[in-house]
Amino acid sequence: MPPGSSADNKRIAELALPESLGLTVIGVRHNGRTATTPLPKVRVRTGDTLLLMGEWRSIARLRHRVADFVTLDLPEEVDETAPAGNKAVPALLSLLVMVVLMVSGVVPNVVAALLACLLMGAFGCIDMNAAYRAIHWPTLLLIIGMLPFAEALERTGGVSLAANGLLQLVGGAGPSVILGVIFLATALIGLFVSNTATAVLMAPVAIATATQLGASPYPFAMTVVLAASSAFMTPVSSPVNTMIVEPGRYRFMDFVKLGTPFTLLVMLVTALLVPLLLPLYP
Repeated sequence: MPPGSSADNKRIAELALPESLGLTVIGVRHNGRTATTPLPKVRVRTGDTLLLMGEWRSIARLRHRVADFVTLDLPEEVDETAPAGNKAVPALLSLLVMVVLMVSGVVPNVVAALLACLLMGAFGCIDMNAAYRAIHWPTLLLIIGMLPFAEALERTGGVSLAANGLLQLVGGAGPSVILGVIFLATALIGLFVSNTATAVLMAPVAIATATQLGASPYPFAMTVVLAASSAFMTPVSSPVNTMIVEPGRYRFMDFVKLGTPFTLLVMLVTALLVPLLLPLYP
């Protein structure tokens, strides 16, 4: 709030903000600290920060009320929200076509996704500029960079060495234990490497382990997929975790304390259910 505003020293419940603009105050910060008083009783003072919830156009209109409020951290997406709102139905139909093609197996999944993208472009749901901006280049470059690394491990015997070590460790155990160890190894690598790179690295090891056991590779590969997706334990395990650290003001140990139990739970469910749904020896 700027100095001298008419909203200064008013209770949240007395502000005309929610009624006039359709916005709701869901948080207040006094001198850098979050207010603990019930929101309707909080008095707003100069320099306070209000966290608002509402439609983009309502938040955009708030920028014109410079006498009472200064809008901060307005996302760039506010000007791009649903720029092609009248194309929602064709977009949903394109998505439905992709799902049907994937489930039916008429064409490979990659072809189904490309067909859906072409339909989106043909219906005018998206243009080339928007499609280009939607590509997450760091993830794409990460996958491209890790593929030669995984290929090098396979050609130099690193994959076989890892698979033999895994079998020597738990080769005499049951399938659930073997899958649990693969899950654990993948999750541990995921502590320090992104989940995408972890999947690229561990998939050849899991498949080589299945080959040496004479088992189906599908449950082993699925275990790696689930383990790499269980990126809960550190902020660097997944780009999604990294993106929310600063806005949520999380610490490294917050992920460890909450993510570790979730990871162990997913590991237990995976080790028990994957052999049932995808038999090791079909």
